[in-house]
Amino acid sequence: MSPVFAKAEKNSRDSWDDTRLVKECLAGNEEAWSQLIEKYKALIYSIPVKYGLPPHEAADVFQSTCMELLTRLPQLREPKALPKWLMQVAHHQCHRVKRGQQRLISRDGEPDLPEPETPAIAENLVQQTQEEQMLREAMGRLTPQCRRLVELLFFESPPRPYTEVAEQLGLAIGSIGFTRQKCIDRLRRNLEELGFH
Repeated sequence: MSPVFAKAEKNSRDSWDDTRLVKECLAGNEEAWSQLIEKYKALIYSIPVKYGLPPHEAADVFQSTCMELLTRLPQLREPKALPKWLMQVAHHQCHRVKRGQQRLISRDGEPDLPEPETPAIAENLVQQTQEEQMLREAMGRLTPQCRRLVELLFFESPPRPYTEVAEQLGLAIGSIGFTRQKCIDRLRRNLEELGFH
């Protein structure tokens, strides 16, 4: 296979939607599995981080969520529901970890205390996580230059001055404002296409 053809085929795979990814995963395509995990690793890992779990426990939640995905993917009826399903599994795993911590604490002091209840998934936390995933996907659809421009201007604290941004991207300082607006408009369209309101 020629390098050009291999690159075109990889770019084609990178644009697979969830329906195609799930189908390929179920057919045993290992590259599809890698792509699926790559696509959702930030989403999955963001849940234990929001729960304030330390890195080693967040990694455990990530691993157990991926294992659940591996074993239960054939039962997934609607591939478009995959992000929400992954969030719910990760939330459940976080509650399991928290419950284990509470049991250890409560059992030491009061062995007769009742088991702590698993609280319902906080709807605002789910919504926030979904919005973050949409933003990651919308950013991923931007051209590399637009994505980098948006990252430099809006995702760094403090934001970089236009002179630094222009130098890093090889643009004229006077074109940054116009290019920024063009990239933001594209990002907004991407978000709307993904269902962000």
